[in-house]
Amino acid sequence: MIATIGGDDQITVLPHLDTELITANPKPFFGHSDNTNLLLWLRNRGIVGFSGGSVMVHFGRPGAMHPTSAGSLKAALFTPGPYRLTESFAYGDKDLPWEEPGTFDTEPVLEASGGWIWHQPDHVAEGRSWGGNLEILSWLMMADKEIKAPEHYEGDILFFETSEEMPTDVEVYRILRNMGERGLLQRFAGVLVGRAKSWFFTNQDTDRATAQRQAVLKAFAEYAPDTMIVFDVDLGHTDPQVIIPVGGTIRIDGPQRTITVTC
Repeated sequence: MIATIGGDDQITVLPHLDTELITANPKPFFGHSDNTNLLLWLRNRGIVGFSGGSVMVHFGRPGAMHPTSAGSLKAALFTPGPYRLTESFAYGDKDLPWEEPGTFDTEPVLEASGGWIWHQPDHVAEGRSWGGNLEILSWLMMADKEIKAPEHYEGDILFFETSEEMPTDVEVYRILRNMGERGLLQRFAGVLVGRAKSWFFTNQDTDRATAQRQAVLKAFAEYAPDTMIVFDVDLGHTDPQVIIPVGGTIRIDGPQRTITVTC
């Protein structure tokens, strides 16, 4: 099952899901952004889902699917076992209007990037993956849905990214601070942070990625200062996008500078 796109109200659907039916007939589910709701619902019931791969965004990318996105998606669909994520040195986050036919004539123009940014990469961290879109995680915490006690996440790997609504660095810090106050940040063995989107039709902020990175570092310095963090991993709302198994295993090898996911 592959989600068409995200949204903002999937949290209202969760109470209507048939747990017995779904757990008796599990299916691989792909989606990101608002689909974080369903992905964590599935994880809590022992079903590994996949963060990434929306139809309209990635299958429908102008020109063709990005090779990095395609390779990661094929691995998740057809090749069980470990898959080493590809580091991207060019990315795109500038959207074009879908209602314009010319939008789909050529592939998006990408900008050069510096690849992954490592913080405290002096060891190896490995654990079950948990996370998704940061705004959705905050909503789930406010609604007290699908968020378990902090000890449940001991040794897990946190991954998160922000959406095209582009929360400010202050908002990002406050969400993480509240996760720290809840006792969550201290539990994770390592963290992957998606490349921050800094452009949308109604908002352009070229300094957002740097400011957001500083917000994340500030929060972890206060609550979990020894945590290894990798920034600018292509796991969110930018192009390309790699697939992250939710409830699978992530191995972050700091000395080797590699990230490997396993379904």
